[in-house]
Amino acid sequence: MKIALINENSQAAKNSIVYNELNTVASSFNHTVHNYGMYSAEDTHQLTYVKNGLLAAILLNSKAVDFVVTGCGTGQGAMLACNSFPNVLCGHITDSLDAYLFGQVNDGNCIAMPFAQGFGWGGELNLRYTFEKLFSEQFGGGYPKERVIPEQANKKILDQVKLVTHQPMIKILKEMDQQFLKDTIDYPEFKDLFFANCQDEEIATYLQNLLK
Repeated sequence: MKIALINENSQAAKNSIVYNELNTVASSFNHTVHNYGMYSAEDTHQLTYVKNGLLAAILLNSKAVDFVVTGCGTGQGAMLACNSFPNVLCGHITDSLDAYLFGQVNDGNCIAMPFAQGFGWGGELNLRYTFEKLFSEQFGGGYPKERVIPEQANKKILDQVKLVTHQPMIKILKEMDQQFLKDTIDYPEFKDLFFANCQDEEIATYLQNLLK
């Protein structure tokens, strides 16, 4: 599984901490992590939580990655931004129990974490334990296990509802503020990671033309 990490500007200084914990856990499960930044508080390319949501949607809809880990100060803004896009099912995750239940019951493809609120002594340990429980079992296994059939049925219903309530991603990209879109993706690391892994030719072509 390919996992993207996206940090916004208020918590950019924690990127290396989050990446190290995520990569350590992910690699133990044979997953790979693509770090889309921000990489430090001094980065010239600024990401807001709204841009995080847009980036997550581009990456997931194009199948450049299979899963996104993002967040902000509280995690709430990033979660709301992510869920405003099609084919993104983002949970607000604060600890290992949240992570395990989200993966098993909700079977989503994105999490938003609080990287400031409650992030004190031992914060990196909470990250590690959270990622360990998140990826410990195949998603959608159900909890409790005897509830797996109705839980999987509800997930399929939610997926169908989102198909009706959201526009296709390529239509969103074409109709949204083009300068905002370009500002979100116009940095070297995005170009290097995204175009090497994007599996949607229409999205890739549109974004390449926008970046010219």
